[in-house]
Amino acid sequence: MSTLRRFVTPLAILAALVLAYLANPWLRPPDSIAPILSVVFWILAILVIVGLFQDRHNPGAEVVEVEGPAFTRYLFNNTRAGLFWLPIRLFVGFAWLSSGLGKLLPEGKPMGAGWLDGGSALLAYWERAVAIPDAPARPAITYDWYRGFLQILIDNDAQAWFAYLIVLGELLVGVGLIVGALVGFAAFFGALMNMSFLLAGSASTNPVLFTMAIGLILAWRVAGYYGLDRYLLPLLGVPWRAPVASPDATEIRRAPS
Repeated sequence: MSTLRRFVTPLAILAALVLAYLANPWLRPPDSIAPILSVVFWILAILVIVGLFQDRHNPGAEVVEVEGPAFTRYLFNNTRAGLFWLPIRLFVGFAWLSSGLGKLLPEGKPMGAGWLDGGSALLAYWERAVAIPDAPARPAITYDWYRGFLQILIDNDAQAWFAYLIVLGELLVGVGLIVGALVGFAAFFGALMNMSFLLAGSASTNPVLFTMAIGLILAWRVAGYYGLDRYLLPLLGVPWRAPVASPDATEIRRAPS
């Protein structure tokens, strides 16, 4: 791992270059290598993240912390701000729960019709997304690398198991946000699904939910304070620390963790 720490910066630069190549509409990598480059990017990104976390425990690492404004510190770190995030959390949570239940229990149809019976609904969605219409109409997917990714899933009949994954993911994200359990993780996977749908050309409520999810991710310490995270996070070793006045009120000490 010490070797990985030394290569974090060049790996991050390489990941940025690969992403720029994939996302640049003028370069357009060949369809044959675009999926491979996508996998390379995610591998590099994971290595960078692992290296950065390892670097946090390196005594010799140079650490430069930039203090944010008081407003953001309050919004993302103060437990009282949990009241601000509570309605946002519930709104996003019920949106995901409703979407998951709609796929699990479709109105007027058997349980899981189109999703848990082979994924026919998901396959139809993918096929519409990857279709390239005649000019001047524009395709639903802007980035060829993402179209190639969906095409690989279609060619390998991945809809049968991927549909289960989507339904389960939507239900878990919804329940997690509603009860306030591991809000940061729930919001992250919700944002990941939002981004996947956006890349496939589906706007709908995804931009709004994605924006709210980013806020919940940034406020992961306090967004679930009025929920199960109030008890879960301290058990996991992420306690809230509040200043506690000493008996003579002349000094401030930190609450024990």
